[in-house]
Amino acid sequence: IKAFGAPENAQRMEEARDNACNDMGKMLQFLLPVATQIQQDVIKAYAPTARVGWVLKFARLIKSYESQDPEIASMSGKLKAMFLPPMTLPPHGAGTGGVATS
Repeated sequence: IKAFGAPENAQRMEEARDNACNDMGKMLQFLLPVATQIQQDVIKAYAPTARVGWVLKFARLIKSYESQDPEIASMSGKLKAMFLPPMTLPPHGAGTGGVATS
């Protein structure tokens, strides 16, 4: 989380976020690679032989601990908020073709 707050990384993330325009597909194209690179740089500081796949391994490991540790869950939520656009709910009744369901 600290690495994402570093001025140069914050700027990179902001530029990628601007390019993505809150579009999920573009988030994957522009923002996710920047975020992955930042995470990989941090992992390499602790594991110099780390490879690209380690970011995914780390993400899965964190996910497995979220339910066991509220601090890990909180930090994971903060990271997700950095990568994902805010989700908005569709208007009431959307997806039902305008037909009320019972």
